[in-house]
Amino acid sequence: MRRGMQLLRVFAQEEDGIALTEYLILLGLLIAGAIAAVIIAGTNLAAAWNSWAGFFTNLNYN
Repeated sequence: MRRGMQLLRVFAQEEDGIALTEYLILLGLLIAGAIAAVIIAGTNLAAAWNSWAGFFTNLNYN
């Protein structure tokens, strides 16, 4: 446990550790943005698909 805390302190003080943390935060933000874009686009795509399906269904019955 003591060795783990010592390694954590050394990691936090090194520049590489800080850069890695910044890259991980940036990666997390990019992933969150990608997930949000897929959710929004998926919802809009489903609405458009249902609209077209309804249009073609009405063509067959009229």
